[in-house]
Amino acid sequence: MSIGILFKIAAVGILVTILNQVLKHSGKEEHAYLVSLCGFIIVLTWVLPFIVDLFQTMENLFSL
Repeated sequence: MSIGILFKIAAVGILVTILNQVLKHSGKEEHAYLVSLCGFIIVLTWVLPFIVDLFQTMENLFSL
């Protein structure tokens, strides 16, 4: 796992937080919710292969 993915996740988190606050203060709570949801989905698609790899490693470790 490279350190680059952590920086990408942090960047998306910072960007989503800033956009979320701007949208909430301008009265667009539903758009703020959608931005948060999109950020979560983007990060999840980046992290999901690592989670699958973790479960495969655990399965091989315990020979299940």
